[in-house]
Amino acid sequence: MSKNWMQERRRDYYYRKAKQLDYRSRASFKLIQINDRFNLFEPGMAVVDLGAAPGGWLQVAAERVGPKGIVVGVDLQPIEPLEGVRTIKGDIRREEVREELLAMTGGKVDIVLSDMSPNISGSYSMDHARSIELCEMALSFALSTLSRGGKLVFKMFEGDMSRDLVDEVQKHFASVKRYSPQASRSSSSEVYVVAKGFGKVPKGQSG
Repeated sequence: MSKNWMQERRRDYYYRKAKQLDYRSRASFKLIQINDRFNLFEPGMAVVDLGAAPGGWLQVAAERVGPKGIVVGVDLQPIEPLEGVRTIKGDIRREEVREELLAMTGGKVDIVLSDMSPNISGSYSMDHARSIELCEMALSFALSTLSRGGKLVFKMFEGDMSRDLVDEVQKHFASVKRYSPQASRSSSSEVYVVAKGFGKVPKGQSG
């Protein structure tokens, strides 16, 4: 980890703000800004966050859905305990992990979140392809667990495979938008796909 990188990180506005507000990640502000724009959360909702470590998005979700809501984070890495949040260490592609998750939410999922990112290789085409693979994983999970009218938010690296993925999402959701929150670094190619109205696509709509 380079000294310059550490110095740049300390100067980063959202990094410093996260420290001040006791958020675990600067990424918390991305979800805050996405929610401000798209009104994702309501009190009492059941939320699942994929690739949730270290827990910045979990904190925001728990604040927004309140004590009557359910927030579950899933990651291959352990997540330090958070008040009002349940966590699972495991792979959401595994049936037993999905079953454990649905048991925690009472079989109901209103929102699926994914801020998953591949390990950056330095090859953009490879990183883009890996990002799309993670997005497809999040979409597959959402399609098998979301309640009717549910929402899906995932991070995607823009590239030549993006359009096909968004087209696929549009087959299942009434509204699909791309959004770049202010908290995203200007050097990043990431964009968030915000899909609302699961299972409410009008007949004949192909995206």
